Amino acid sequence: MAAAPLLSGCDMALLDPAGPIGAEEKSIIILATCLMLIVVIPVIAMVFLFAWRYRASNKAATFKPEWDHSSKIEVAVWGIPCIIIAVLAYVTWVSSHTLEPSVEIASEKKAVEVEVVSLDWKWLFIYPELNIATVNELAFPADTPVHFKLTSATVMNSFFIPRLGSQIYTMPGMETKLSLLASAAGDFDGLSANYSGGGFSDMHFVAHAMSDADFAQWVEKVRAGEGKLTMAKYRELAKPSEKDPVTTYAEVEPTLYHDILNKCSDGSTCMDAAVSLAMAKEVAGGDLQLCNPAKPRG
Repeated sequence: MAAAPLLSGCDMALLDPAGPIGAEEKSIIILATCLMLIVVIPVIAMVFLFAWRYRASNKAATFKPEWDHSSKIEVAVWGIPCIIIAVLAYVTWVSSHTLEPSVEIASEKKAVEVEVVSLDWKWLFIYPELNIATVNELAFPADTPVHFKLTSATVMNSFFIPRLGSQIYTMPGMETKLSLLASAAGDFDGLSANYSGGGFSDMHFVAHAMSDADFAQWVEKVRAGEGKLTMAKYRELAKPSEKDPVTTYAEVEPTLYHDILNKCSDGSTCMDAAVSLAMAKEVAGGDLQLCNPAKPRG
């Protein structure tokens, strides 16, 4: 209790949501906490009550050295936690489906598509429909869904904007999806929520939710720059570095995200191409076997 005032300056981002996903997750956190307090508060109270009631100086306390069972206590001890677990299980089941990260948020506005790549130790954001990219800066219009496709160029990482909700992992050679929405304009801290090495503590960015007009101006400002994210520049960018400044690119190599996802940004064979080739060979081999004449018997 004495240390509690020291937390007054902390930013409780999870309890101050700025979007519908974050708001839903806040309600789940509060509900789960209240359900668990049904057990925690009585237990703490009984610790002090029992210590006082059965103190050595209290001669009026009942002494039952042979007592070892009470059906009422057993029902309370097992029944209440079972009910709480059942309620939590139901809430978890329902929320896991309703808050599925890949499900796009319903809106009359068209979602903004963003491709995200976690690097050592920075974030690359590619806007495929706008043909621009940024490093360590994310911008999108407020009250508009943002549909993220995420992967990692190196190790597993975790993309998280606490006030918008739903952290999700990025993995090399794999793609995850996430939909978020900011209910109003504002700047929100984004970070890596999974330790990934020496520069992890500085692997953060700012997510700017803007008005439609401001976002359009931001896009034009990025396009007015001279930088072009070619494959060669990406290879330089992908090298481990710390505390990278915000960088924008007016143009992006069209297949950049595809090549990062399929591990062929270094010029090697893409994973999807290798899989397609292997499947084609398997199908061709099967056809050839079917077309081979039957071997003579004996």
